[in-house]
Amino acid sequence: MTDAHTHSPSSADSTARIAKVALVGDRSPNVVSHSRIPLLLDALATRERLVLDTYWIPSADAEEADAVRGFDAVWVVPGSPYRSEAGVLAAIRTAREEGIPFLGTCGGFQHALLEFARNACGLAHVAHAENDPDADDPLLAPLACSLEGHEDTVVLTPGSLAHTVIGAERTVERYSCRYGLARHFDTLTAHGLRFSGHDAAGQVRMAELPGHPFFLASLFQPELHGDGSRPHPMVQALARAAVEHAARTGRQPV
Repeated sequence: MTDAHTHSPSSADSTARIAKVALVGDRSPNVVSHSRIPLLLDALATRERLVLDTYWIPSADAEEADAVRGFDAVWVVPGSPYRSEAGVLAAIRTAREEGIPFLGTCGGFQHALLEFARNACGLAHVAHAENDPDADDPLLAPLACSLEGHEDTVVLTPGSLAHTVIGAERTVERYSCRYGLARHFDTLTAHGLRFSGHDAAGQVRMAELPGHPFFLASLFQPELHGDGSRPHPMVQALARAAVEHAARTGRQPV
């Protein structure tokens, strides 16, 4: 079952564009990003006329085959370790393979790389060290310097989706994470993934999937941008991609 849904448009708001979005993760009042999301949804509706009908899907429920089918976007939110790694990976795979707009932030970024490595690259035994600290082949491993509670500069690849969405070659973003990509860089890129954001030392901080309608992931947390009254450009871009998906599938008038 879904954990909750919210943010339906008011009857007077006839100009709003509406989309149905799955928020995949284990909702908790202790995760700051989770408490920010309702503020972001309100701001999207008020400032951008983009109304997201959001459903929280706990990671264990995401294991069901049709858990995210029928949604206009999938956002795998921070809050790892998730109760069900398998559920999160299943939701990401559905979004990736079926062209559903996707955003992965922090843990969502990490698991997007893990899903792609296993299912698109054939690296069946790679693991996330947070979930399996004794793994022989950890794709995600502890960062040399934890980024928990830090801000840092992200350098964006010109011409990438990340660059287009954020609208600058550099951005300063907030983190709350301890794990990052550790290996198999060349294999991931050889199979089509693009690393489009790096820190000043060249470490991967963003990834995207060219050819997909919208597939973007960041190790940083755009939910923590500002005070929540102005959604981060990545959140705005996901909302626009979702309403475009709703229009294409006939659930929302153009």
